Amino acid sequence: MTRRHVGTAIAESLAAHGTSRAFLVPGESFLPVLDGLYNSPVEAIVSRQEGGASYMAEAYGKATGEPGVAMVTRGPGAANAFVGVHTGWQDGTPMVIFVGLIPFSDRDRESFQEFDPKAWFGTQAKQVFVLDDPTRASRVVAEAFFQAKQGRPGPVIVGLPEDVLYQDFEGEIEAPIPVTEGAVSAADAAYVSEKLAAAKKPLIFAGGGRWTPESARAIEKFAEINQIPVVHDFRASDRISFSSPANAGWLGYGRNDRAAELLSEADVLLEVGALLTDVPSDGYTLRQDPHAENIVVNIDTGLRGHSGAISRHILASPVALAEALDNINTGEISSAQSEWFKNARRAHQEFSTIPSESDWRATSAGTAHMEAVIKALQDQLPEEAIFTFGAGNHCIWAQQFLPTQHYPSQLAARNGSMGYSVPGAVSAKLQFPERPVVAIAGDGEYLMNGQELATAVQFGAPFLTVIMTNGEFGTIRDHQKNHFPDRVSGTQLANPDFAAVAKGYGAHGESVDTDADVSEAIERALNAVNNGIPAVVNVYTDQDLSLPAAQ
Repeated sequence: MTRRHVGTAIAESLAAHGTSRAFLVPGESFLPVLDGLYNSPVEAIVSRQEGGASYMAEAYGKATGEPGVAMVTRGPGAANAFVGVHTGWQDGTPMVIFVGLIPFSDRDRESFQEFDPKAWFGTQAKQVFVLDDPTRASRVVAEAFFQAKQGRPGPVIVGLPEDVLYQDFEGEIEAPIPVTEGAVSAADAAYVSEKLAAAKKPLIFAGGGRWTPESARAIEKFAEINQIPVVHDFRASDRISFSSPANAGWLGYGRNDRAAELLSEADVLLEVGALLTDVPSDGYTLRQDPHAENIVVNIDTGLRGHSGAISRHILASPVALAEALDNINTGEISSAQSEWFKNARRAHQEFSTIPSESDWRATSAGTAHMEAVIKALQDQLPEEAIFTFGAGNHCIWAQQFLPTQHYPSQLAARNGSMGYSVPGAVSAKLQFPERPVVAIAGDGEYLMNGQELATAVQFGAPFLTVIMTNGEFGTIRDHQKNHFPDRVSGTQLANPDFAAVAKGYGAHGESVDTDADVSEAIERALNAVNNGIPAVVNVYTDQDLSLPAAQ
């Protein structure tokens, strides 16, 4: 077909917004959009399940700052995609999800796969559009992208009634709508300068969205020169380089106790992009003093989710702050502040260093230590590696020990959502083909979306997946031990041979059950990846050693 229908206009609008790929599971409800993608520069990445597609779009949004795009069909397809929408909502990730709908004429008649997109997604999306007017097709795409990016980023839903997509489109393709980064005023800069100059224990809390590699490096340099420790938000540890003397760890689940102490003891807290929500504040218990000096640099006018005092709200993104750093003068660094800075770094270095082998805990026969796995990854991966993970005890190993040196290098779900690791890695490798990508998964987490390994094979996205296999949902089992000791119920798993399954997909696969085999297995897997073949290393581990010893 050469006729320019609404589906073609949507594809052309995506191209006009610089979208490189759309992650989708096809459906008859949006066939004209698929037709529009036929000769489009926007690559259609055919996923194996809508949850995987929406996770891939979320990872794209996290990694690039531009809206990740997913396309799913009505009813069941939209329901499956909801997990990625919720992840994007809680993580503040720009996403645009196109959802095929029943024909306009069939609405409100309990038609096949009918649902109300505004009712379903209204509480978990920044806006829900339904394209009822074919003349507005391109404008709706532009508005959806704008809403996904402006202020606090997040998911936007575009409902596409099937019959509307077939109609002719004769309008213009809309240009992207500019999004402001905000600004740091002279008064703002003077306030920050005054407070930091007087501080003996200043602290930067970094995270959230709207970062770029350039702004991350500029804020890192500012923190180093002025000797201000930086703690990261949960699952956002790549804003400041792992090796930076300013890096003092992260807050939230699995954090070092010293990082929580830094938050409590700081006399001035500069929040950059991140907000003191329940996770970094340990369930609204840390830094709740109403008189605390908290300067919040955030482009979200509503500061949704913030707890504790706010001394000053500077309406600016990390990009705008980075551009204004030359106007912030912190004065001379006192000996007390210098000691504060060095101690913060020292504590994090100790926490993020793998214990020597002689200090490893005894493991049961037929299992390997995760310490051996992490050490092999540290030794063999270059510093530009990207790590993806979802939720579970296995994530703490990646969070605590794997070096995130270049933003972006940690793509993870902050909402505790499982099944993210493999789809996230597919998206990351497609976007950054020159960088090694490693997915860290647990056996339970892997089985939720491990089938997206087939997507990686089909579309040439070679990455390494390390599966920590201990035959249980470890995090829940740990809670069970605390509340109902010696009563194992509903947490144990019987797994397939993950290495054999990987080979069935056309990937490299092998299993290890002893420390002596770990390093060479990782080496073979990375060689496969370097030769364009996705790889899986399945590591059998002890159920009693699911967390690092310091946890």
